[in-house]
Amino acid sequence: MDTMDSEPASSSSADPLQSIPKSPVVVLMVGMAGSGKSTFMHRLVVRLQSQKKRVYTVNLDPAVRNLAYPINVDIRDTVNYKEVMKHFGLGPNGAIMTSLNLFATKFDQVLTILGRRAEMLDYILIDTPGQIEVFNWSASGQIICDSLAVTYPTTVCYVVDTARCVKPVTFMSNMLYACSILYKTKLPFVIAFNKIDVIPHDFLKEWMEDFEKVGDALSRESSYVASLARSMSLAMEEFYKNLRSVGVSAVTGAGCEDFEKALGEAAQEFVDSYVPFLMEQRKDLEEKRQQAVEEQLKSFEQNMDRAKRGRDQLEEDMQNLSIEERELDLMSLG
Repeated sequence: MDTMDSEPASSSSADPLQSIPKSPVVVLMVGMAGSGKSTFMHRLVVRLQSQKKRVYTVNLDPAVRNLAYPINVDIRDTVNYKEVMKHFGLGPNGAIMTSLNLFATKFDQVLTILGRRAEMLDYILIDTPGQIEVFNWSASGQIICDSLAVTYPTTVCYVVDTARCVKPVTFMSNMLYACSILYKTKLPFVIAFNKIDVIPHDFLKEWMEDFEKVGDALSRESSYVASLARSMSLAMEEFYKNLRSVGVSAVTGAGCEDFEKALGEAAQEFVDSYVPFLMEQRKDLEEKRQQAVEEQLKSFEQNMDRAKRGRDQLEEDMQNLSIEERELDLMSLG
């Protein structure tokens, strides 16, 4: 097992944007609890490795108990979620957010690890917490997205539970969430309608392609939310036009070929469109990233001042935090 050192990550060199490689492609897996996100991660790992692709995995969910796929970097090896909950007096979601925020302040160490392996890799798959707002709307999510995007081609995969979208109101809620994630991250985006082995996603494609059809479906709903969704369905049409979406099954593997194709297009979009944007926003992005890290560290200091039990030990542990890499599966690296 490799031990981290204090050497800065390769992404913090003078101008890393000039040499962003076309691979490995980073895939941030985002999805609501129960959408099948982690199961889809497992399916992708198995499929890509069967194609002799070199895959690296990172788990950012500190509260998950078991994962079916092999993990190379695991937040659970660095941050003890239950201890964070205990010492800060937090609930489950607050502890997940605090754990992720703490991990994000040391994310340069993860970039250093990835920098050592990058030439051997084709894909870096990153699993995020099922509490979707924890990753998307916290400072830690922004730190991680920005750090990866200035180093490797980075894409977002939003996993949607197709069976839950049978009701048009739920479908619109998911699409509004997808829209907000896209504009928050500004990264190339792919929607994976999961569980098509349970129910085909054809009706969702129709709703996305013809706002009148989703409007008809919403007209049969009488709630205030349905009225709001109807008023927004036309505005969402422009969003759908530029959106990549595929139907997949994490259980059977159906649709994975289409997903890989969409992922390749998203990675090319990163090179063609996102890198020029980064070049223009380079200074501003780095300043925001540094400010976010400093704010997180100040927040931890304030919280630790209020912690009563085990404060000194916890503070020492957090200051000396080191992210380590698990034993590598050499077969997965080719």
